[in-house]
Amino acid sequence: MKIYDLSMPIVEDHFRWPAAREVTGDHSDAKPFQVTRINLSVHSFTHVDARRHMLPGAPTIEETDLADVAGPCFIAELSDIAPNEEITAERIRSALADYTGEPIILLRSAWSEQRDWRTEAFWRDAPFMSREASRAVAALKPKAVAFDFPQDYTIRLGLDGICPPIQEHVTHDEILRHGITLIEYLVDTAAIPGPRTFLCALPLKISSADGAPARVVAIDGLELSGNT
Repeated sequence: MKIYDLSMPIVEDHFRWPAAREVTGDHSDAKPFQVTRINLSVHSFTHVDARRHMLPGAPTIEETDLADVAGPCFIAELSDIAPNEEITAERIRSALADYTGEPIILLRSAWSEQRDWRTEAFWRDAPFMSREASRAVAALKPKAVAFDFPQDYTIRLGLDGICPPIQEHVTHDEILRHGITLIEYLVDTAAIPGPRTFLCALPLKISSADGAPARVVAIDGLELSGNT
């Protein structure tokens, strides 16, 4: 069995999410314990979106079923993707031709192999999902969809302080809105053998939150007990 870590480290100097950090204690007799405090958005770095992120009164992150974010996963291969390429429904259907109902789908572009996630280029040059591609994924009714690239074109606009209407965030509008959990900003997915794995994306249990950071791992060689 091998475990692949697919998570961005939470760093304090990221240009998009400066995670303010305070460290107290110095292991001395007076202050024996080092204690780190951080301040960051629950939608920064690798994280899970709850439906409350976009729908008033919808389930929050602690109400998200853990069975939706930990289980057999089908890897849809998109790693020959080009920068700024719009992913079409036809491309998605081809990548998912061998899908057999696994509860989690990972759309693998291996984008972190092309651009460093610490740089603006990772966000501004990324491939992105079309509305039709998002609908094609949603039509398969998985429990969760994981992305290793900034999957909505609108995400790059946020770097310039622009927030379009919710309908323009197409994966949120077509996938999350319909009860399918989003697992966002995975990295280092190229290492997973595929085309199937066991994915575990357990979010922190933050009360009443609309999302939470997650340590996302793929476990190769774990016995898969079926697709549901």
